[in-house]
Amino acid sequence: MSKPVAYYPGCSLEGLAAEYDLSTRTVCNALGLQLAELEDWNCCGSTPASLYDPMLSATLAGRNLVLAQKAGLETIMTPCPGCLKALKGAIKVHAFGPEAFQKALGLPYAGRVRAISVLQLLYETVGPELLAQAVQRPLDGVSVVPYYGCLLTRPQDSAQFDDPENPVSMDLLLKALGCSVPDFPFKTECCGATSGMTRSDVVARLSGRLLDMAQSMGAEAIVVACPLCQQNLDLRQAQAEKALGRRFNLPVLYLTQVIGWALGLAEEDLGLDKLAVSPYKVLAARLKEQTSPSQDTFVA
Repeated sequence: MSKPVAYYPGCSLEGLAAEYDLSTRTVCNALGLQLAELEDWNCCGSTPASLYDPMLSATLAGRNLVLAQKAGLETIMTPCPGCLKALKGAIKVHAFGPEAFQKALGLPYAGRVRAISVLQLLYETVGPELLAQAVQRPLDGVSVVPYYGCLLTRPQDSAQFDDPENPVSMDLLLKALGCSVPDFPFKTECCGATSGMTRSDVVARLSGRLLDMAQSMGAEAIVVACPLCQQNLDLRQAQAEKALGRRFNLPVLYLTQVIGWALGLAEEDLGLDKLAVSPYKVLAARLKEQTSPSQDTFVA
């Protein structure tokens, strides 16, 4: 059992990305990773706060760092790259001006809490070798492409994890599950991010490029670690299909859902049924190859 980590789900994981929250808690528990959800955590302000006032964004995220400090926890983990960016921004603001930061925050903060993603937690605390040993339902032969998005490993001096231009941590975790993982050239390209409401045409075009490249490489699914990327590629896939004039029907799963499936965890604990594009056509096919008909519970 690892040391407890402060868990900051963020607002997205209480809404459209509830399956990311569910699968994160389930997988971490199964792997012996202790998550202690922060009591009374608050929104990080997301993109609007940082655009309006960087100090406002820093103080909103900073309050969550203080909560982790009060709980006696050294590390705060969030599955959302946007929340991670805000936490990292608060840490950076504190480092450059602790007095000004604490004055704006109105709370004492020692500056000793580090912030990481769920990908970093799984990669550094569990790692590909131990993960491979825990696999109960190997995904041998399943071709997936990992999509990190443009934020998860950037900027490099803030992320301090993996390569900002060619990250491989998710690739290695997926290979540990038995997946075939081609070298996806668009793994850090932007999907359109938060422009879904204001410039849906841009999001449709950018997301369509990603889906098109993944499909052209023979991928049966895309694996993500960001609720916004998942939404743009999965929930808005019909818009991308219309923009590019072709059909994709490509499942887009969270990394924690894929790991949970390979660990043999229950479907209802991974939220697979909440995805817009059903993943069952991929998972059920492999299940049929690996189990008897009486054990097959994933056939849609």
